[in-house]
Amino acid sequence: MSSVTKESGWLRLKISGGPGPRGYTHGFQLCSHIEKAIVAVSFSTKNSFGIPYKRIAELFFDIYGGRVNDSFPDLMEEMKGIHDGMKAKNQKTPVSLEELFLWNMWYTIGYAMGHMHEEVTKSPELSQKYSDLFPGGRSIGSAGEGGASDKCSAFIAVGDWTEDGKIVCAHNTFDNFIDSQWANLLLHVVPSKGHEFLMQTCPGQVASGTDYYVTSGGFIVTETTIGGFNAFKLGDPIFCRIRKAVQHAASLDDFVEILSKENGGDYANSWLIGDVKNNEIMRIELGLDYVNVERKKNGYFIGFNAPYDDRIRNLECQNTGFYDVRRHQGARRVRLEQLMKEHKGKITIKIGQEILADHYDVYLNKINMCSRTCCSHYDLDQRQFMSQADRPLPYQPRGAIDGIVTDSTLASKLGFTARWGSSCGTPFFAKEFCERNIQWADQLPYLIDRPEEPWLTATGKKRGRTTRKHRRNKNARKTKRNERFAFSKQVKA
Repeated sequence: MSSVTKESGWLRLKISGGPGPRGYTHGFQLCSHIEKAIVAVSFSTKNSFGIPYKRIAELFFDIYGGRVNDSFPDLMEEMKGIHDGMKAKNQKTPVSLEELFLWNMWYTIGYAMGHMHEEVTKSPELSQKYSDLFPGGRSIGSAGEGGASDKCSAFIAVGDWTEDGKIVCAHNTFDNFIDSQWANLLLHVVPSKGHEFLMQTCPGQVASGTDYYVTSGGFIVTETTIGGFNAFKLGDPIFCRIRKAVQHAASLDDFVEILSKENGGDYANSWLIGDVKNNEIMRIELGLDYVNVERKKNGYFIGFNAPYDDRIRNLECQNTGFYDVRRHQGARRVRLEQLMKEHKGKITIKIGQEILADHYDVYLNKINMCSRTCCSHYDLDQRQFMSQADRPLPYQPRGAIDGIVTDSTLASKLGFTARWGSSCGTPFFAKEFCERNIQWADQLPYLIDRPEEPWLTATGKKRGRTTRKHRRNKNARKTKRNERFAFSKQVKA
């Protein structure tokens, strides 16, 4: 059985085989991490909706469980395998299968909660079971005036825009720290059927959620959410659709078809997908009733949490910030365009890392670590220039918690470069933050420190076996380095 390794803030694990066995390895090796994550998100769930995580988990399992089991039986089997592995590791694990299922539904919950009352009232049995959750027939947890929240910056480029003419793709995750601080797992999945892939994810989840994948089918996959999105219907959860696409899609057209089929509008995204074998990139702006697909062999797409498609932007969203440079969507739209033009013909992995770490604020026209920059720092932003008062709040513990970049060459090795913590490397220390911003002190027991970490190159391909001769040469080089270092110290002395 594969074991977990730790490097530069990341957890790394390889799982293989059929759905049950690979899930079992996942759950057994990461049991304690899954338990800690669910303790933390249980706090944030109760804090956001006023309902215990366990009750919401039961509700979502009753609403979605049968649908997932019927349409994606392998994923349900994999989740059951994770739970079985957890029980084998810790017979007293407090995590139920329903709670694990909700953790996989985490990126749907904010979209669906406001509509759960409608689904419950369709069934007398569910109405009786969950009547206490909807006092007076009221719905709960709707997206509110601002619509869905906003997450992530990204770009994908090809042709004249990159140094070698091949694909470069970069992404960082913006989110509440308490939720996405668990997304430090680099999971290498070798399924018995379908494509092998490497993804960033959270312990206990069978899809990425933060959404960065490279696959043996020759695809690079990432996305940025569409902020302000407020259209929804009961459909297949996004974690099922994207996992199926990553594992089984053989073409860019397959991604469009799989992601669009039974789409419920949950976690509406601008998907950026690169076909390494054909040197082509695609953007899918996936609304609910409207889907916009663009493909290029020469050019780029950027992601900044607002859609270009005017149907999605006007008919399925509200207050997206598309034109507003006071808002992080409009500001990053401008800045990413500037950076693409500035680096035209020179974009590499290293340039991608620099773009993700960029702190130029186009509203104030200066370097300014705040929510409007490519490397987002909501936790440092007093938000004095707000055109939407409720998203986000001043000094909110939220922002860029990672950075991932790859190119066609590295992706062909099933690899990418990744940095845990902010894309620029600025550390986050929970106690110091909460002492400065006591309005968030109730989160202190659940927040995790993220010190500065280096960029890591992770690949799914096995390294060649080290020969005795190579080991001798390596040891000889190490000895010489040590001798040079010792000599330099003597000279300085």
